[in-house]
Amino acid sequence: MTERTLVLVRHGQSTDNERNLFSGLRNPDLTDRGVAEAVQAGRQLKGLGFVFDLAFTSELIRAQRTLTFMLAELGQTSLNVEKTEALNERDYGELAGLNKQEARDRWSSQQVQLWRKSYDAVPPGGESLVMTAERLVPYYVREIEPQVRAGKRTLVVAHGNSLRALVMHLDGLSAQEVVDVHLATSQKLVYRFDEHGAVTKKQSILVDI
Repeated sequence: MTERTLVLVRHGQSTDNERNLFSGLRNPDLTDRGVAEAVQAGRQLKGLGFVFDLAFTSELIRAQRTLTFMLAELGQTSLNVEKTEALNERDYGELAGLNKQEARDRWSSQQVQLWRKSYDAVPPGGESLVMTAERLVPYYVREIEPQVRAGKRTLVVAHGNSLRALVMHLDGLSAQEVVDVHLATSQKLVYRFDEHGAVTKKQSILVDI
């Protein structure tokens, strides 16, 4: 029986996460905690018997290093990895590099929350979630989904909002429902599919540090 498995993982804690900054396309590294989260994520998947045929990640270091640490724990350091800007975090524009409280003080809590969580609100100079989905979902359909359908066990390590856009697509969520989607650092979502590409099972695995 063909095993059609897709595992989505948000990167471990970054230095921007630690400082409560908007990252977007900024390129912070992992903190020591972020490294520990990535290592633990790999150990958890190995303990559950996961083995992968290929992996995808973004062009940002926090996602790439998370994947590197995970693959080391899985004993799969030679796994084929595709890096693409399609999986990059959404562009936060003028918010990037600001502390979230600084942003609230400048634009109001309500406005910042709208930019962070809504589907179509665009931060100044940045991307909405729908704009992120417009670059990510076609890449997924073209490059990742065919591999999963062919039975390739696939690992994707990316970012909070790029993965929210993908979860919206996979789960068939509305613009209202996606507002409540949040992935913790190094959280893993495991999807299983039938031969028609429909999701048959979804599991969430949190890191316990």
